[in-house]
Amino acid sequence: MPTDLPGPARPTVLVTVTGPDRPGVSSVLFTALTAAGVELLDLEQVVVNGRLTLGALVVPDGDPEDLQDSVGSAMDSIGMAVHIEIQRDGRQDARPPSTHVVTVLGRPITARAFGAIAAELAAVGANIDSIRRVADYPVTGLELLVSPVPEGDADAYPPGTLRRRLVRVARQAGVDVAVSRAGLARRSKRLIVFDVDSTLIQGEVIEMLAARAGADTEAEVRRVTEEAMAGHLDFTESLTRRVAALKGLPASVVDEVAAEIELTPGARTTIRTLRRLGYRCGVVSGGFTQVIAGLAGELKLDFVAANQLEIADGLLTGRVVGEVVDRAGKAVALRRFADAHEIPLEQTVAVGDGANDIDMLSTAGLGVAFNAKQALREIADTSVSVPYLDVVLFVLGITRHEVEAADAAEGVLRRVPLA
Repeated sequence: MPTDLPGPARPTVLVTVTGPDRPGVSSVLFTALTAAGVELLDLEQVVVNGRLTLGALVVPDGDPEDLQDSVGSAMDSIGMAVHIEIQRDGRQDARPPSTHVVTVLGRPITARAFGAIAAELAAVGANIDSIRRVADYPVTGLELLVSPVPEGDADAYPPGTLRRRLVRVARQAGVDVAVSRAGLARRSKRLIVFDVDSTLIQGEVIEMLAARAGADTEAEVRRVTEEAMAGHLDFTESLTRRVAALKGLPASVVDEVAAEIELTPGARTTIRTLRRLGYRCGVVSGGFTQVIAGLAGELKLDFVAANQLEIADGLLTGRVVGEVVDRAGKAVALRRFADAHEIPLEQTVAVGDGANDIDMLSTAGLGVAFNAKQALREIADTSVSVPYLDVVLFVLGITRHEVEAADAAEGVLRRVPLA
């Protein structure tokens, strides 16, 4: 909302400089502005593909018309164009802080897709305050700071409206959209937990174990798993039935399956980057400790919660021992890890894919549904459907450039060709 400048009305001048980006542009501009004795009110710059746009809002000490010649001559000397806009009523547009962050992810993001997102933002009264690219690999990622529903429209646009409408439009346009609150809360996350099967790793461990018992057993276990992950079957019941199918298998199959585990693309990058930032990282899994313990050690995770397969006389008994890590147990584990590290739940993140992750994602300060079943997508704070776990970094506001700069400094930078 426009606000009056204090004291007598003084004209404001918006100076906009455009042209090829090069060192010294700002120096030349501010040398000219200093000579004119201006007061600086606001400043913003963006560079897109080597093309610079720099805007400075100033209050001149003298006649604002004099800026046209002095600044124009200075910028012309270095091949830059300048536009001067004088507002004589002494008013300026206040910039309230953005309230939401909208991250758009795609391979690619087409003009049509972005246009659909922009149109939907406008339809709910949201203004795009700024846009920046956060990734060019393995997907294109654009981060929009927005100020959504105007005050007084809460009844017309209840909580969650922005996310629901953008997700619907994004799905039709073939891109992903993640919506989160802007501000300190977004940048204060300190603990993250991942589901394991089909999230941190590819595939389902229990199906890999069942394959050792034969094709029929594998098919039946897969069917029960799908029902449980979709929320159509109680997880504890499903786990009991699936583990029973493993009875009599030699314990050696556990080590065989552990050796075959494949991480989801981007998993190592994600964990490595978050650990650099001081995050506590761990897994909360409905799978089995014996299978993922080695992986947890390799990734240097801070905590692991999973089920324990019972083994007797070198064979699987078809049972688990101890407390079952089910849907409710996952949320309990998250709370336990947060308490152990004295981290408020508001500063935690949970990432998962199935219905048994609902309580965990609901408990976390930020719940991310990763290639998830519909039951989880409906309750998650944000949802992504690309097969790369490092998109979670972009949702958290970490850019690909920042990730790769840190990797390069440690000598671990590489880009795997995408299929």
